[in-house]
Amino acid sequence: MTFTVGSLYAGIGGIDKGMKQAGFQISWANEFDEKACETYRMNHTSSNLIEEDIYQLDLSNLPKVDVLAAGFPCQPFSVAGYRKGFADERGNHFMRIMEIVDVLKPTVIFLENVKNFKNHDKKRTYEVMTREIMSRGYWFKDTIMNTADYGNIPQNRERFFLIAFNNEKMTQKFRFPGKMPLITTIHDFIDHEKVEEKFYYTSKSVIYERIVDEIVKRDTLYQWRRKYVRENKSKMCPTLTANMGTGGHNVPLLLTSDGIRKLTPLECFRFQGFYDIRFPEDISASHLYKQAGNSVSVPVIQRIAENIMTVLERSEKDKLHVTREIPAESD
Repeated sequence: MTFTVGSLYAGIGGIDKGMKQAGFQISWANEFDEKACETYRMNHTSSNLIEEDIYQLDLSNLPKVDVLAAGFPCQPFSVAGYRKGFADERGNHFMRIMEIVDVLKPTVIFLENVKNFKNHDKKRTYEVMTREIMSRGYWFKDTIMNTADYGNIPQNRERFFLIAFNNEKMTQKFRFPGKMPLITTIHDFIDHEKVEEKFYYTSKSVIYERIVDEIVKRDTLYQWRRKYVRENKSKMCPTLTANMGTGGHNVPLLLTSDGIRKLTPLECFRFQGFYDIRFPEDISASHLYKQAGNSVSVPVIQRIAENIMTVLERSEKDKLHVTREIPAESD
């Protein structure tokens, strides 16, 4: 049995990769960011990527799919954002997703957003969203999952997931995956050989004198927060964000035998579960940091997708069993 996925706001294909690893076939994907599309194409050569504004998509030409997935824009709902919710024009992207649901009528809707989504605006944003989903004949379950607890990656990354089925019994059978032991450490994800010089801080760096006395442990990642150094005492990677390297939450820092440096973009991708990623040679580090921070943790997606697959397969087997039991009508 082959089950297909249509992917909205695909980015570099984190959800797609997790779905493929769980056995799904990516029918098509949509992404608007040009640089993200370049990285996507290098890593998903068999997928049909539509590089287009979601509002310009010709819905009549989109193939039907079993699962419609969307890690839709999270800025309006993020603690770090403006908290405008559906009042922010980016919040209206959810309603665009619902328009696509109306046309494609997928069996499953897979939504991902920031942890704060569910409690935004005293839960009114969440209530609007779930009401729209239920009005279309879907039942759902949702939860918050931390990459460190569910993906065996030492990154403290909490995200909201909602899975909806167009069948109540299927929804009841679906279970989010349980927690798993974290048996990796940050040392499993960083390069222990010297990396490019541009990632190191030297005495010529503006903040060098501020960080050299604070960053002293080799089993810990740190962050420069404009005025002070923050140590991640959990021995994990702090949440990777899209604005890494551009102010706000900067790229995590570490102490090595060659000095203090930033995580490289490749290391950031590893902390998201991209262990074999490729990207264009001419793409800037700032774009790569943005792509890594914007993405999802692939192992978490895979585990959720595997449980969705189980429900879909059982449903198909039940249909087949019932069909075989019903005798054919005689002439």
